Amino acid sequence: IQDHMPVVGSDGRNVGIVDKVEGDWIKLTKNDPRSETEGHRYVPLSTVAGLDGGMVRLSMPAAQAQEAMETDESMEQK
Repeated sequence: IQDHMPVVGSDGRNVGIVDKVEGDWIKLTKNDPRSETEGHRYVPLSTVAGLDGGMVRLSMPAAQAQEAMETDESMEQK
């Protein structure tokens, strides 16, 4: 998984853009205009189904991935 790769759900809908991988998490960029939250969001690496045409494809639809995400604030508590 490379920095700045798009992340999409199993339904092909946008989830975000990779900022970098940190441990067991993909940290998404915080300046994605399609994001509804401020700050970074984190997607568990365990949800990655594979790489597809330069994109990170998740094993769940985008809406479900949004629910599984953590924020900067919640990551500080881990």
